[in-house]
Formats: sequence, structure tokens, C-alpha cells
Amino acid sequence: MKIGTNTLVISLTLVCMLAFRQDVPPKLQLFLLIGQSNMAGRGMPEAEDQQTNPRIWMLTKDLHWVAAKDPMHFDKPSIVGVGPGLAFAKQLADRYPKMNIGLIPCAVGGSGIDVWKPGAYYEPTKSHPYDDMMLRAKRALEQGQLAGILWHQGESDSSPDKAGVYEEKLTELVQRLRQELNAPTVPFVVGTLGDFVVNRNADAKTVNEALQRAVRHIPHAYCVVSSGLTDKGDSTHFDTPSARTLGQRYADVFIQKKLVSTNR
Repeated sequence: MKIGTNTLVISLTLVCMLAFRQDVPPKLQLFLLIGQSNMAGRGMPEAEDQQTNPRIWMLTKDLHWVAAKDPMHFDKPSIVGVGPGLAFAKQLADRYPKMNIGLIPCAVGGSGIDVWKPGAYYEPTKSHPYDDMMLRAKRALEQGQLAGILWHQGESDSSPDKAGVYEEKLTELVQRLRQELNAPTVPFVVGTLGDFVVNRNADAKTVNEALQRAVRHIPHAYCVVSSGLTDKGDSTHFDTPSARTLGQRYADVFIQKKLVSTNR
């Protein structure tokens, strides 16, 4: 049977498209991004925040893998921006050129630690932060293995009635996460609240102290200090350069503590 020129061209085009199409990324080292607005990101995106890396992926709201770029989160679409996640991944990708990274954005702006438990509903975003995170994490695990959990939260718990019990609640959260995700030794890395938050709210200092104490008794837990970073003018959220620096500090923990395999 004679094949027409147009048919042959179309067939070859389809073959080429399929050959270079990459619907499913390679096996990924997965990192869960959880907490509230400073993990989600509120910095203004700039050109470098739109630059993708072929080895860094993110799970979208509708559970698809795409090349990672800011904004990654979707908790409050009208204000979400640059957080620490992408800079974290870029730092790791630079250090480990064979690693393929999958980011799982799940942070929810304004969420207190009490809504990070099964069944808890958060009205401002009409979401279930913990349950939604667990669904996303389990879907992501089909594409790789969990390599780390990044937590930045506590501004909403910086009050006299909440700060004093923060350490206990964080410990419970980590235990629950590790059990449900079968991740007993996966690094759990927390970040302290910004100096600008502490300067206007003494209870934020109590939360920071709780974060730093907690990692001393929670196995495989580490703390990133956000000292010296600056806000975007609202005394609450990291500006874009500081969000990137915070992400790099998270990555430095994994690098310095040798928490990831160098051959990945």
C-alpha cells in the first residue's frame, strides 16, 4: 500500500513528538512543603523565579507533575508568590547533579498547627490542610520516594494560649506524619519565624524556642534559623530575596548533614 507524502510527514511528526514527550518524570526524590504562608510564599516573583530546571518538578493543584517555578502553591491564588521551596530545590540540584527532585507544595496561609491533623477544616481556604496534604503526598509517592519534609509555621500560634503548647503539638504532628507516610527516618526540617515577627510579637519568640527544642528530641529533625532575613514591608512575610535565602538554608542542612545520597 502506497503511503502519501502528507501521511508520512504526519506519522513522522507524531513519532518525534512521542519520543520527546515526557508526561511522567523520572523517579523523584520527593520533598513535602508544609506550613503556612511563609512556606507557601508571599514574595513578588521575579525573572529568576520563573526559570525552570529539567530536574526539578512540582505537583500541581490537580495532581500533575510540571516543571517547577514560582508561585508553586495555590492556597490563596491572589496573593501567593515566592517561597523557599524552589530555591531549596535549585540548591540541591546544583549540589547533586544526578538527583531528580519532586516538590509537593501543600502549605496553607494563616493555618494554625491545630488544623494540621486529620479531619480538621480551615474555613479561610475552605480546605482540609492535613487531609489534602496526605492525599497529595500519597499520589506523589507513586513517582518516587520521600526524601524530606520541610515545615515553616507558627505565626498563627504566636499567642499566649497557643505558644506554650506548640512543642507538644509539633511533636505529635511529626509522629503522625511519619506513621502515615511510613517515613520513620525521613528528615523533618523546621524553620524559625522571622526576626520581624518576633520584634512585634513576644510570643513568636516562644514558638521559636519551641521549634529549636523540639528538634533535640524528635529523631532525624533539624532546625533552620531565619535570623537576619527581611520582610516585604508587612512585618509578617519574607521578601523575595529572603525567601530564596531561607530555601537555601533548608538545602544546606541536607547537604551539610549528608541527608541525601550523593549518587541520586
